[in-house]
Amino acid sequence: MSGHSKWSKIKRKKGANDAKRSKIFGRVLKEIAIAVKEGGSGDASFNPRLRLAIANAKGVNLPKENIDRAISKALDTKDEILHTPTYEGYGPGGIAIFLECTTNNMQRTVANVRAIFNKKGGNLATSGSVSFMFERKGIFMFDLAKWNMEELELELIDAGAEEMEVDEETNEVELTVDMINFGEMQKKLEELNIEVKQAYLERIPTTTTKVPIDEAKRVLHLIEALEDDDDVQSVFHNLEMTEELERELE
Repeated sequence: MSGHSKWSKIKRKKGANDAKRSKIFGRVLKEIAIAVKEGGSGDASFNPRLRLAIANAKGVNLPKENIDRAISKALDTKDEILHTPTYEGYGPGGIAIFLECTTNNMQRTVANVRAIFNKKGGNLATSGSVSFMFERKGIFMFDLAKWNMEELELELIDAGAEEMEVDEETNEVELTVDMINFGEMQKKLEELNIEVKQAYLERIPTTTTKVPIDEAKRVLHLIEALEDDDDVQSVFHNLEMTEELERELE
């Protein structure tokens, strides 16, 4: 089990290189707020989703005091409603784009998203227009530590492990599961006392689309503009990451 999609790896690498730290912090803070509100508890021992949100926050080096403050704020504003809408659209060249958002103002969010699509040469589409082009997968990141890779694979297959890849430089494992096995894998990793650095749901395109390099750059500009919006949590697309385009991102 190896060889997670090139698209997914490059997407995360680019995000890590380009995104402003404050923007990354803002997203994980929203994850914490939603976890507290939906889980009904600020105690991570009784709130699995909050445990994952805290792990993700630590994974981007969010200070502990910021995490504690976010939990307290979410408890104090428990009556505030946070919506998690999704939006679908097309970029230049017909590239499929899927957005996951978190907002307390739906009208503001959809207006901003539509304006960005229009300004950057894309168009907002109706629900269901592109969602079928993506598969939902769970991704877990953790250190291999003392584990033997083959032994670890045997331990995790029964919990739904589909792919495992080790970064030889950092000894970090990237584990992929089907979305329906996300919770089961979380429990299994906890049973094995494996500390998860990051865990999240990813939308992986079933097929990718290749467009000319100039058009691909326009798509990336659209994606970057969407990612810069405060209400947008994640942006997924099916643009084929060719070697030529990879070089443009370096």
